[in-house]
Amino acid sequence: MSTLTYAVHDSMTMTRRNIKHALRYPAVSLGASMMPILMLVLFVFAFGDSMSGGAGRDAYLEYLTPGIVIMGVAAGAMSTSIAVCQDMTEGIINRFRTMNITRSSFMTGHVIGSLLTTMVSLVLVVAVAIALGFRPDANPVEWLAAAGLLVAITFAITWLAAALGLKSKTVESASNKPLLIQFLPFLGSAFVPAESMAPGLRWFAEHQPFTPMTETLRGLLTGSAIGNDGWISLAWCAAITVVGYVWSRKLYNVNTER
Repeated sequence: MSTLTYAVHDSMTMTRRNIKHALRYPAVSLGASMMPILMLVLFVFAFGDSMSGGAGRDAYLEYLTPGIVIMGVAAGAMSTSIAVCQDMTEGIINRFRTMNITRSSFMTGHVIGSLLTTMVSLVLVVAVAIALGFRPDANPVEWLAAAGLLVAITFAITWLAAALGLKSKTVESASNKPLLIQFLPFLGSAFVPAESMAPGLRWFAEHQPFTPMTETLRGLLTGSAIGNDGWISLAWCAAITVVGYVWSRKLYNVNTER
């Protein structure tokens, strides 16, 4: 077999390993969906009427759901960071170093495994939103585009979370480092329009990555205008992926050469 074939085979083996871990500990792997679901229920039923500007709870549910889905992607970063840190600090990485496997398969397996589990969590979030009354106005092409966007966002955030896990010395530290990623959707247009914020916060909301991502997903699911947000979102995804990948690779090489 060629080097590429070995790399793909080893990466799939590592991916299966991480998926088995996720199935064995569903509270950790699917726990990322619990916070977005709780936030969805809380904001719709407790604050929906007041935050909708008089449009009603159903209108706010339609506005809020895309932002909560994006929040679910950010929430999945914690699981990735913890899983990578556990492998790096609990000795299993030393065993992998003695085995005849492709070096890149360790990180690739973590990223693909986390990507798959996060997408399952997002399906749960959307299912709950639909059960609460969310009725997306998307055709099949728009659904495919929305799914592709979520895959791109998740892939980018997962690489960044993997780097944070490699940077962490303890599992506790690995669980804390992604908090900034989880907090950023709050400072975007997930809950209220950016134009309704104070000037300084509005500027930050309009220029951080999660706002165009949220607006693009909102446009695809509800039929609102996307404008340039789609291209901006993809540019952010590409930039975050490159930074996360390069940073992860550098940290992994440093940690495994000790």
